[in-house]
Amino acid sequence: MGAALKLSTWISPEDYLEGERLAVLRHEYVDGRVYAMAGAKANHNRISLNIAGELRQALRGQPCEPFTTDMKTRIRWLEKTIFYYPDVLVCCDPSDDAEEFRDRPRVIFEVLSESTERLDRWEKRLAYQAIPTLEMYVLVEQKMRRLTVYRREADWKLETVEPPAEVLVLESLGIMLTLDAIYERTGH
Repeated sequence: MGAALKLSTWISPEDYLEGERLAVLRHEYVDGRVYAMAGAKANHNRISLNIAGELRQALRGQPCEPFTTDMKTRIRWLEKTIFYYPDVLVCCDPSDDAEEFRDRPRVIFEVLSESTERLDRWEKRLAYQAIPTLEMYVLVEQKMRRLTVYRREADWKLETVEPPAEVLVLESLGIMLTLDAIYERTGH
C-alpha cells in the first residue's frame, strides 16, 4: 500500500468499491480510510508476473486460480473491513466469485519494496493471517533471491527460502516454484 494519499473522511466499504470502479489510480481501504497506491517498478512487475505465470500454468485445469495486482482481497479483522491489493493471490473456492475482490484466498504473495516493506511485514501479515482460508503468506524480496514464508500449519512461524534452497513448496496446491522462475529477468 502506498502512502501517497490518505483521505481524511470516513468512507463506507460500498462507497469505496464504487469509487474504485471509477478510479484511475488504485486505492486500498482500511476501516473507512482510503490510501492511494504508488506505482510499481520494473522488477516488482517482473516478479509478480513470473509468480502469476508459473501458478497459472501449474494450476491449469484445476479449481484453484491465481490473480494479480488488480484483484482485491477483503478481510474482516478486529471489527474492521479491509481491502488490500496483493501482488498475487490464489483462490480455490469456486463460490468466492465476486467481480472485484476475493474473501477466501489460499495463498498470498507480496513483493517487497522500500515504501511498502514495513506494512507488508507487519500490518498486512497480521490482517492476512486472520483470513480463515489462508494457508500461506509469502514475502518476496526484490534486491536479492529470498522469500519469507509464513504457513498456517507451522503456526505462522517465519521460514526463509534462499540459496542454496531453490524451491518454494506450496503443498496444498501440489506445486513448487523455483527461485529461478520467480526471479527470471531481474538480474538476481
